[in-house]
Amino acid sequence: MENVILVENWKFAIVPHSDVRNGFYAKTIDELRLSGRRIFDASVPGNFELDLVREGLLDDPYYGENILKLQKLEHLHLWYFTTFSAEERENTEISLCFEGIDTASEIYLDGVLLGKTENMLIPHAFPLNELSAGEHQLVVHIIPAAVYARNFDLPLSLQAQLFNMDSLVLRKAPYMYGWDIMPRALSAGLWRPVRLVYRPKDRIAELYLSTYEVNTVSTEEKPAFAKLRLFLRVESDADLLTDFTFRIDGKCGESEFHKTGKIWGTTAFTSFKVDNAKFWMPKNYGEPNLYDVRVTLLCGDTVCDTCDMRFGIRIVELDRTSLAGEAGEFCFRINGRKIFVNGTNWVPTDAFPSQHDRYLARDLAMLDDIGCNMVRWWGGNVYPTEEFYDFCDEHGILIWQDFAMACGIYPNDARMMRLIREEATVIVRKFRNHAALALWSGDNECDETTYYRQMKVNGRKIVPTDPNDNRLTREVLAEVIRENDYARPYLPSSPYMDARVIEAGTMPSEAHLWGPRDFFKGKYYSTAPAHFASETGYHGCPSPASLAKFIPEASLNAYGDVKTCTDRSWLTHAACPDPTPGAPNSYRISLMTKQVERMFGTVPGDLTHYALASQISQAEAKKYFIERFRIAKWKKTGILWWNLVDGWPQISDAIVDHYGCKKLAYSYIKRTQAPFCMMVDEPQNDTLFLCAANDTSEPVTVSYTVRDVLADRTVLQGEVTCLPHMTQRVAHFPERKSAFYLIEWKGSVSGKNHYQASIGDRISLETYFECMKLVGFDADLEGFTL
Repeated sequence: MENVILVENWKFAIVPHSDVRNGFYAKTIDELRLSGRRIFDASVPGNFELDLVREGLLDDPYYGENILKLQKLEHLHLWYFTTFSAEERENTEISLCFEGIDTASEIYLDGVLLGKTENMLIPHAFPLNELSAGEHQLVVHIIPAAVYARNFDLPLSLQAQLFNMDSLVLRKAPYMYGWDIMPRALSAGLWRPVRLVYRPKDRIAELYLSTYEVNTVSTEEKPAFAKLRLFLRVESDADLLTDFTFRIDGKCGESEFHKTGKIWGTTAFTSFKVDNAKFWMPKNYGEPNLYDVRVTLLCGDTVCDTCDMRFGIRIVELDRTSLAGEAGEFCFRINGRKIFVNGTNWVPTDAFPSQHDRYLARDLAMLDDIGCNMVRWWGGNVYPTEEFYDFCDEHGILIWQDFAMACGIYPNDARMMRLIREEATVIVRKFRNHAALALWSGDNECDETTYYRQMKVNGRKIVPTDPNDNRLTREVLAEVIRENDYARPYLPSSPYMDARVIEAGTMPSEAHLWGPRDFFKGKYYSTAPAHFASETGYHGCPSPASLAKFIPEASLNAYGDVKTCTDRSWLTHAACPDPTPGAPNSYRISLMTKQVERMFGTVPGDLTHYALASQISQAEAKKYFIERFRIAKWKKTGILWWNLVDGWPQISDAIVDHYGCKKLAYSYIKRTQAPFCMMVDEPQNDTLFLCAANDTSEPVTVSYTVRDVLADRTVLQGEVTCLPHMTQRVAHFPERKSAFYLIEWKGSVSGKNHYQASIGDRISLETYFECMKLVGFDADLEGFTL
């Protein structure tokens, strides 16, 4: 029963740090206007650089080397200001909520300090209960992150990428400091809305609904049921709380539940049974049934507050062993059923966080269309919106949620532990009622960063490091999960290197499979024992049409050779904060070129042919990675390939570029992630094996043919029934290295796939191009000619 009013009509002024150091300061709008500073209209939500682009003071940061110009803006203080009107409302409290301030700020209301912030990743709310009705002035001083970081020591024990060290002491999205997939754009601004929130004085302050028992098999003697537990916390200034009651009502189709209870204190618990329950299941395993739930707080017969949500009845479990290997395991279970995961990683959708939602609907539609049943929200990111979670709830897409720490050794001091506890508590309480949420993960690759930082002198370890000493993930986050979301698994890091992994010195059961980034069918990728790959990828060049939007014409063919790339525009979009040969990330262009040469034996000198060859190489690699895991089901239990969409115009592993243009890998993956798919396993003793993977809940019967399109002959045909949620070998046939096979099937379902048998011995680009047409990729070749 909240009433929310947007605070709008913002303006801002820019002040260099040297001016602030020399005494400039402002707490009121009048002080800002009298200072003579230029005043700009501000977009809120927004980032100040985008306002400067609008004003013609900054060139398009995504073109050429322009993103580098933002490094010259990292010392700028921002003063945002506006006015708003407040009104008095009976039995109501008012607060001012900043959904996202990037990052450190001081907030003044009518010239008086209201509060400070130092975390861009969570909302900040300030009570205004003593505020008089009428117009008020609001001034927000945003301190540049690069300046604010100077307040904190960075001990030698900390570690990050070269340009990311300051990110360790600030709660700011790690990717903004520069990443191998994102540019350095520290930015600042009010990146999410600012609102006045009116709430009833007697209200529901916290709500947690969880499932603790299910019986999903319905018979006449024993219908399906579930048992739920409701936790409720209320806030009230009433003398007695015993006059308050609560009611919970839920409905999904013909299934309903209702329960009432009495409030004896600030918190209330109740458990209840749901007969004829409808269960939430992920894609390929059933329907993602959602109940429309309303929780009502009453005083006598008067409704004080209500809370509405959609809730899925399900239990999520993670079966995990420490080590990869024959006896290992890393498998999700939903309502007791093992789930094979086909999914991807979700990286920031734009370098500027205020722009993320602009691409949300487009990218979520592709996430669903391509057949993913899990998405990992990567730890270098900001946190998602409710809209992201709602979509995944509705479409049966599980969410692996990292906390926002990545590739570093973070301080474990009292300040950081406090900040992480506050942040995690907000985030866990925000998303814990969503059915799609399957796992909390403490960070991205911080365990690996710690483990591999073994400082040595003359072979002797002088700084032995153990990721299990990380109090942020082993203590703080573990406690937050235990106290606020006990019904969900928690993984301290991805990959998680617990004591057994450290002692054994081998791969954990869940791993990021990057390796040497060499040939995708090389020894590393073909033999890695991990049961679950939460990252693995391969480069793919954007289309020439997309490249022309961000690479100057004079540089379009300057991608270099297998040893190096020297063009500054290509290196800038690699993404190099310092676009010089040998700088961090500069290797990524030549890496892509090496992958082209490895597959085709030569590097095309024409950009169109080069981009085509690179996209084919990427598409075959992603297809191989996914099929390797599907064929080995249940020894292997899931793969989250890297990644769906670029967060800015760049050269990367994404299968869709920033403009929404799909690379060839998109169609390859869509085929190979189909709920039922037939695939050819790698040769053994000169024999190829046809396999069928059925991820559906019903048996699938099909007739199939395998045809060598180069020789124009059928090499195999037959019929098979594949059991639910199983992968099985169907038939075998002799290996012929010069063949390019089309696999087609019809019956319960229809589909097609292909297998290029000569990849290990190279194939000409011209031959492969013709084969793509013969196996049904004609529409994907638009814009490519040979």
